[in-house]
Amino acid sequence: MTLAPKTQRKKFGNGEILQEAEPKAVSAISSCLNSLQNSWKKKGNLAGIWKDWKKLTGPQLSQNSQPLSLRRGILVIGASHPEWLQALQYNRLQLLAAFKTAGYEIRDIRIQQHYPKIARNKKESEESIWAKHPSRIDIHGLAICKACKCPSPKGEISLWGICSFCRQKELNLERKKNYSI
Repeated sequence: MTLAPKTQRKKFGNGEILQEAEPKAVSAISSCLNSLQNSWKKKGNLAGIWKDWKKLTGPQLSQNSQPLSLRRGILVIGASHPEWLQALQYNRLQLLAAFKTAGYEIRDIRIQQHYPKIARNKKESEESIWAKHPSRIDIHGLAICKACKCPSPKGEISLWGICSFCRQKELNLERKKNYSI
């Protein structure tokens, strides 16, 4: 059995009486919330990722994807359309670096198909997605890839600086390099 601190004990005859502990100092709710939000990043909490989602992923990816779970340092991200799944795959290493730079303890990112209940009602049509797709040469036109010197869609060149084939090769090399370390 442990003894109560001296501030809680009062002599009474041959014995002691236990008194109530003095209340802790009151702190502002804002300081409590700030300390809670700071602990989210340190622990790799999913709530902190939700809070910083748009800042970490950018406006387009944040509107079309969302964090689903975080277990043992592995973040699972869901996207509702295959084109956004592909965009997440292409940007996986950059996203991982952005999370680490922001202070989140994330070891890996997994990407999966996810249809949120809200998005089902206002799902973007395939025609509207295809109308904006960077691989459309009838809309964006053609340009020469800086890496392979082949004609490529201008949308891909403006998005990555190289064509999608060279981008895929580049990402595979980075992935191999990261796993060999």
